[in-house]
Amino acid sequence: MGKPTGFMEYERQTSEVVAPKERIKNFDEFHIPLSKEKQQLQGARCMACGVPFCQSGATISGMTSGCPLHNLVPEWNDLVYQGNWEAAYKRLKKTNNFPEFTSRVCPALCEAACTCNLSTDPVTTKENEYGIIETAYERGYAVAKQPGIRTGKTVAVVGSGPSGLAAADQLNRRGHSVTVFERSDRVGGLLMYGIPNMKLDKKVIERKIEIMKKEGITFVTEANVGENVSAKELLERFDRVILACGASNPRDISAPGRDAKGIYFAVDFLKSTTKSLLDSGLKSGTYISAKDKHVVIIGGGDTGNDCVGTAIRHGAKSVVQLEMMPKLPDSRSENNPWPEWPRVCKTDYGQEEAIALFGHDPRIYQTTVKEFVKDKKGNLCKLVTVKLESRRDEKTGRMMMSEIEGSEETIPADLVLIAAGFLGSQPYVTKAFGVEVNERTNVKTQPEQYRTNVDRVFAAGDMHRGQSLVVWAIHEGREAAKAVDYDLMGFTNL
Repeated sequence: MGKPTGFMEYERQTSEVVAPKERIKNFDEFHIPLSKEKQQLQGARCMACGVPFCQSGATISGMTSGCPLHNLVPEWNDLVYQGNWEAAYKRLKKTNNFPEFTSRVCPALCEAACTCNLSTDPVTTKENEYGIIETAYERGYAVAKQPGIRTGKTVAVVGSGPSGLAAADQLNRRGHSVTVFERSDRVGGLLMYGIPNMKLDKKVIERKIEIMKKEGITFVTEANVGENVSAKELLERFDRVILACGASNPRDISAPGRDAKGIYFAVDFLKSTTKSLLDSGLKSGTYISAKDKHVVIIGGGDTGNDCVGTAIRHGAKSVVQLEMMPKLPDSRSENNPWPEWPRVCKTDYGQEEAIALFGHDPRIYQTTVKEFVKDKKGNLCKLVTVKLESRRDEKTGRMMMSEIEGSEETIPADLVLIAAGFLGSQPYVTKAFGVEVNERTNVKTQPEQYRTNVDRVFAAGDMHRGQSLVVWAIHEGREAAKAVDYDLMGFTNL
């Protein structure tokens, strides 16, 4: 463990951040890491408690408590405290293929489950992880290592998001020859085009991809399997295929005026910004711009928050975020005890920036769109919103959010971004391979398995489990790789 009395002697200290009004001037990452000495003291706060919920990944009351990857958190926290960064890196890499990603974008399920929450603040596990992986790159620990023996087996991975990359990484380590097919012009999937640069600098992704290439993995971009690359071709060329295409169908909003010009899905807005930023530093003008516009974002969650931060960086005139559900409490309620995931209100970076710039929280709770209002040219100009309340449905007995009659309001809107989540896999891929899908359009497999109904075809990630976290996608990729390896070799040591 860390220092036995560390959690009593040292207070939780996190990285500094660039002030909101300053950081919105660019799309750079804005956290300023602690010095190694200060980070080591944070490692000292780890108690190595008898039951480390931080690494459990258990489901409690329908929510995940602790890390789904079962990261060896107490072990590498102790090694951070000792200043043994190389050993800490080796322990971290045993369970996590991409700590450079999770240490930036994960909501830190490990910290929410930390035993220190019972009486004080949790250990800074996420930032300790960041310290480990960045020190590994700095000191040359995170170098390419090719497998010693090749098995002669070939695997195609369709999709280069966190799940596909994790599966490819694992199978390559085992000695199989892996080719990753990505439909976009850059590798990374959700990591590249779904998460803004200020949360995950794309140089971080490119740095890791270069290592994976040196280790023997082949990447093919602009290869849209099911369209310009056939499923038949992959099944003929490769011994096994893993589908890891993500949950790519955005949930729409059905309301009068939906055909107005100026309404976009959040994923298209974010992708257009990142692509233009990478291609030309936004000089191309090919992105969906929020400059000088009244922006309304429909939906909360990480994607909605990312849209807030991105719209502000464009120079939006105003930003409003509509959330259907009530505001969560600011602290744990009695029916939400530790080690459950804390169902509390979180003010993220985008909302912080909106508060600093406009003087108020952009979120309006228990509200949805009733009508999109167009001008004579068909351009969006206003929204009619309506308040919602929770009522029990007489037929099903379930609690539902229902409109409150007479609560309609009209607000200005030049640009609407729909961030209402995703509905599952895209049909042109699943139909190309003939794999079965469930009622949520996720690829169907047996429980806890990754083999589809089609021989030699496996599925993983959001395409398999539905929209989820990067850390769950990595878990899925690792488990699918294990299943493929066993299918190829008759045993697995992954």
